[in-house]
Amino acid sequence: MGIFGVIGHPISHSMSPIMHNCEFKQLGFPHHYTAFDVHPNDLKKAIDGMRALHILGLNVTIPHKVAVMEWLDEIDEEARLIGAVNTIKNENGRLIGSNTDGEGYLRSLQKLIDHPFHDKNVLIIGAGGASRAIVTALARYGISRIDIANRTLQKAEQLAMHARQFVKSNAIPLQEAEEKLSTYGIIVNTTSVGMSPNLSDMPINIHHLKKGTIVSDLIYNPLSTMFLKKAKEKGAITANGIGMFVHQGALSFEKWLGVAPNIERMTETVLKKLGG
Repeated sequence: MGIFGVIGHPISHSMSPIMHNCEFKQLGFPHHYTAFDVHPNDLKKAIDGMRALHILGLNVTIPHKVAVMEWLDEIDEEARLIGAVNTIKNENGRLIGSNTDGEGYLRSLQKLIDHPFHDKNVLIIGAGGASRAIVTALARYGISRIDIANRTLQKAEQLAMHARQFVKSNAIPLQEAEEKLSTYGIIVNTTSVGMSPNLSDMPINIHHLKKGTIVSDLIYNPLSTMFLKKAKEKGAITANGIGMFVHQGALSFEKWLGVAPNIERMTETVLKKLGG
């Protein structure tokens, strides 16, 4: 039996164990996946423990995605560009870090849009770690423009500078984003605004949203935020954060075991756990 898991702090809320353990069982793998609550002060010890206990693979979540890079033997190109790791594979004691967040989001978007979308202008709301992963993946895909709107314009500008390696990108205040909302074909909320229990909050005003825009929110508690509900009322195509969560997990699973899991089944497992 192989041991897999996720490290974070806090971590008790994670749905990764139920998602991966269900897939191990369905595919006949005698493995087990568990959640490890690792305080930031204990991160190096946890990674040493991964080697000592021959843990085969780990997911990495907040607040360890950047700090963990120091203790790994190798980091792949995508993770280096993003500047964060969310997946570690143990290859005979050699720990290899990668990042499946951006590609996971891109694949969830491709499920939603059944044709190429290189010509779309994208607005990213928020400038944290998830934003950087998504911006990197979309820019490498070939999106024509990506603008970053954030409460702190300096953080947005840092992310826009990163994006400009690949694509046209500007940092803009939230108010400006609201005014020019109709110019975007894809809008992504990467902030926690609207997450339970603050169900009435919205990251931006969508008065100028045009019909047919793709609006996605990385939140999945609740499954439909006020932002998504209002966008749907205006004729947008909407998606919550389940797609990205499942696809990033599936990509990690494939990196560890060389086998593609069943996306639909993983999605059903997560929705059932959430009561959706």
